[in-house]
Formats: sequence, structure tokens, C-alpha cells
Amino acid sequence: MKVILQKDVKNLGKKGDVLEVAEGYGRNFLLPRGLAVEANAGNLRQIEQQKKAEAAKNTRELKQAQAVAEKLSGKGLTIRARVGGAGKLFGSITSQELADQLKEQLAVDIDKRKIDLKEPIKSLGSYSVTARIHPEVHVTFKVEVVPEE
Repeated sequence: MKVILQKDVKNLGKKGDVLEVAEGYGRNFLLPRGLAVEANAGNLRQIEQQKKAEAAKNTRELKQAQAVAEKLSGKGLTIRARVGGAGKLFGSITSQELADQLKEQLAVDIDKRKIDLKEPIKSLGSYSVTARIHPEVHVTFKVEVVPEE
């Protein structure tokens, strides 16, 4: 019996896979639980359309991420912070603050979870920060921390 998986099934396949399974397994387990549907012409066309739509969506997201990376690469971010003795900051600069400053200074909206900051910035200086915009697109930008005047 040929079936199209509707959900990932352990030890069988991923969503959208077209598989040949035993008649009893398909009729008694996969179909009643909604894990699969029978592979007929209509269902196969529907799966193909879903795959095309998903591929188009992935391509669109990749292009948007590349556009953001081009906008961000080569740019620097300047952050003013209150400073105590020996160039130490009062508090620290976190990925949330970096995301806010990117939006304010460069008009680039990046989620704070996508900014790869190993530990918060706690002193003056220049830092190199990486942002994972998309699984295939990573961009590095400079962050300059200067004292508040």
C-alpha cells in the first residue's frame, strides 16, 4: 500500500514522504491516527504543491536574509555607555541592547536570540559580533563602545 506521511513517523520517514508500507500497517495504524493518507493522484498533486510553496518560501527568506546581511556587513555600531574607573561599564551591554541599537541606528530588525554574543560586553573598546540571520547566512559587524558624554 502506498501512503503519504502527514507527520514525521519514527523509523519510517518524514512528513511528505511517499512510502510503500504493509497493507495492515497502513490501514490499521497510520491512516486511523492521521499519520498518513493514501497515495492517490489528488493527494500526490497536493503534496507537490505544498513542496513547491515551501521551496518558494525558503528562497524568499534566504533572499531577505542576504539583503539584511548586505545592509549590515561593513557597518559599525556605536554604543554610548556610562563608564566607571578603568574603563569598566556600569552594567553591561547585552544582545537585547545590540538588537535595539541595530534597529535604531541602521534600521535593521534582528531578533536578540540571533545575535551571537558569548558574554555581555562589560568594558570600553571595539568588539566583533556575529549575527545568525538565517541558517545559511551569518554576518559579522563591529560594535564600538564609547563613554557617555
